[in-house]
Amino acid sequence: MVPATDPPRDAQASIDYPAVQNSEQFRELRKTHRSFAFPLAVAFLVWYFAYVLLADYAHDVMSTPVIGNINLGVILGLAQFVTTFGITMWYVSYANRKLDPRATSIREDLEERERAAQVEVDS
Repeated sequence: MVPATDPPRDAQASIDYPAVQNSEQFRELRKTHRSFAFPLAVAFLVWYFAYVLLADYAHDVMSTPVIGNINLGVILGLAQFVTTFGITMWYVSYANRKLDPRATSIREDLEERERAAQVEVDS
């Protein structure tokens, strides 16, 4: 059974979702997301694989003592966690400021179209 919150099939069929996906507003949202997420993902992957490669092939570098029994490998390993959390916080902040308002606008427009289509179906 279809949940009560889903719009009727007739209302869904009346919205041209491929046209929405090809709209300037949606393309701009996708461009904004990709221009932030892709370079950041590439930078993090380079940092991650550099750490893995150093750990595997540069034992002398990674075993360099820094403070007492703490070596460079431990510090760089912990830095992986720090950068993961930092990137996550940065992305959430960016999404809240730049992406969510645009996505909300698109969603509200689609909801309005669904309501209008439902009124037509009910009439």
